[in-house]
Amino acid sequence: MKLKFFVILLLSAVFQITAQQKLTPKATVSVVTCGPGEELYTAFGHSAFRIFDPMSRIDKIYNYGTFDFNAPNFYLNFAKGNLIYQLSTTNFSYFLRAYQYENRWVKTQTLDLTPQEVLQFYEFLENNAKPENRLYRYDFFYDNCATKIEDVIKAVLKDKVVFSNSHITSEKTHRDLIADYTKQFSWGKFGIDLALGSVIDKKANKDDYKFLPDYIFKALENTSIKRENTLKPLVKKTTKILGHRPLESENTFLTPFLVFFILSVLLLWLTYKDYKQKSRNRWVDFGLYFTTGIIGSIVLLLWFATSHTATYKNYNFLWAFAPNLVVSFYMLKQDLPKWITRYNSLLLVLLVVTILLWVFQIQVFNTALIPFFVVLAVRYTFINLSTSKK
Repeated sequence: MKLKFFVILLLSAVFQITAQQKLTPKATVSVVTCGPGEELYTAFGHSAFRIFDPMSRIDKIYNYGTFDFNAPNFYLNFAKGNLIYQLSTTNFSYFLRAYQYENRWVKTQTLDLTPQEVLQFYEFLENNAKPENRLYRYDFFYDNCATKIEDVIKAVLKDKVVFSNSHITSEKTHRDLIADYTKQFSWGKFGIDLALGSVIDKKANKDDYKFLPDYIFKALENTSIKRENTLKPLVKKTTKILGHRPLESENTFLTPFLVFFILSVLLLWLTYKDYKQKSRNRWVDFGLYFTTGIIGSIVLLLWFATSHTATYKNYNFLWAFAPNLVVSFYMLKQDLPKWITRYNSLLLVLLVVTILLWVFQIQVFNTALIPFFVVLAVRYTFINLSTSKK
């Protein structure tokens, strides 16, 4: 029994030594930053870790930006804001091939670490990549592939690392930062402005910028590591792995502003026609109330029925008033009930409140809505005037 026990201890020790020797002193840890692509979901870029050891032929990517489409209730959880992402691993050459195909630039920042610190990163990431540890609840602003970079560095290096945000001199909101990366995606930007609430219109603090890979890249350039009571740059070397052609500008002629402008002109013309003919196009009113009611219902569901942190306090519900969904069916009647005038007066007040919220930057709305706000105000007023004359 003693002999068996000794053999087990010896084998365990050998296994541990072997595990530690998987990496040689030539091994390095790099942060990989990838540029934006030509699809909306790639607009913000990407971040990952790379462990490279030329001696033991390890060249591995640790990617916190992956998820499983086949997970149970994936689409339901996606809609509810319960996004489960995971840390996945792959060979760096496979990873690089995808970004080469998508024409996206890739840079690496090799960290100035001791062999022991490199091993600590490797063990931490390997442990984090195990099936029982790899899942995490994703949050676009506060827990994503970019924010994980700083989290892991702090977890491994602890108080030896000193982050600095001195490179950030602007004062932007989260909505401003999103706008910087979605200029060529006008419809995507419109959808984001519609879905996300006033919580993203507060000034972002300097740490908040790090949800974007570009900013975590810049932050690492200003990060230091303590070495014998002195501070040295954490990044030893920055390498451009892949270049890229300039991103193509949006090729759609029908931008949200143009579409809403044309729609608004048409609706204003129909309203003028109704005014001259002393009639009311019931289907126009049905469509207007039904559409705004649907949008308002979705906005409220995103606010109250999901876990998305960025959809709170979304004042788009003021102009896209959810009860309009029910009222739209009353608009099909030839003779409107008397309470419609009071209801429309409320809608006009809510429109004024919406504009005031915009003026005071409490929530910034998409500029494509400006002509539509005019239409809503004119149509509500026209309905009230035509109803009061009967």
